[in-house]
Parts: sequence; structure tokens; C-alpha cells
Amino acid sequence: MKRYLKMVWFILILGTLTSVVFVGMEVWTRPLIDANAANELKSIVLNANDISFNTGNISTLFDENIKVEEVGEFTFYVEKSSGRISYQFSGGGVWGPIIGIITLENDKETIRQIRIMQQEETPGLGGVVADLKYLAKYVGIMIVPQIEVNIPDSAVNKPNEVDSITGATRTSKAFEQMLNDSYAERVSALAQLGE
Repeated sequence: MKRYLKMVWFILILGTLTSVVFVGMEVWTRPLIDANAANELKSIVLNANDISFNTGNISTLFDENIKVEEVGEFTFYVEKSSGRISYQFSGGGVWGPIIGIITLENDKETIRQIRIMQQEETPGLGGVVADLKYLAKYVGIMIVPQIEVNIPDSAVNKPNEVDSITGATRTSKAFEQMLNDSYAERVSALAQLGE
């Protein structure tokens, strides 16, 4: 009986110590994780606007060139000289959330760039949604009236059409839906920018 009590005390003490260590690590690393996430967003917005930077000057260049505008519940990143607008979008993919940044030209209808920050789709299939080669297909595409992601064929795409990811129709349609929904939610807020 004494032996079992010693074992229980040992487990309780060890469990408490490891819990304290893990909580301490979370508290210590959280600011670093948040800073990295903020820098990732800044780097995507700066890249979309052809602004060169490095890790030492990313925040300074972002503050000098990008105006952060809040319209209602939405946050926009407006490049001061060109008027290009970036915003974060998210939605459900097939296996988990997809989070990214879309940048529009100053006409607020033409896609300049899309970058994915997080996705959990199947590697080599739906995961292609984060590949730069696939995302390059969206450059110059009109988001108005809506983006259409279609199965590749020999027909020439319309100004708002993009070919889907081969073998990942569900991810392609989910991506189409989240881009269209995020734009539709923000269209009236976008109209207020630059007024």
C-alpha cells in the first residue's frame, strides 16, 4: 500500500511539474508566435505590392507604405501610392480551414495576388491550393460578378474563370466559395475605402 502511495505522489508531482513547464513555454513563446504571424501577413502584403524588404525593416516599410483601414468589422491593408487593397479571407476546405490574403488592384475587382497562410488539404491534391504556380492562375482574374472555378477544358476562360485543381474538385469548389463569400461580405466596406 505504501508503495502505491509513493507511486501516486510521484505521478502527481511529475504531472504538476510538466504542466507548469508546458504552461510556462506557452506563455514565453506566445509573443514570438504572434510576432511571426504578424510578420507573415506584412510580408504577403508587401510582396503583393512589389515592395522589397528584409526581416530587419519589414515593420518600418509596412508602416511607411501600407495604411491599415478598419471599415465596420473588416480590416483592409491599402498600399498608399497604388491604392491596391489586401484583406484576409478564410473558409472551410475539405479537411480543415483555409486562411489566406487576397490583394486587389485599385479597381477593387481585379485580383493581383492570392497567398495561402494555412491549409490542411491533401498533399499533392487539394494542397495544391497553396502552390504559387496554381495561385498565379488567379492573377488578373475578375472577382466580379463572381469567380468561377471550372474543370479544365479547351474553351478559353472568361475574365472571371479559373481552372480547378485536377483531382481536387471539392477543394477547388470550397476555395471558389470562400473567395466569393469573403468578397461579397466586404463589397460595401470596399466601396467606402478611398472616399
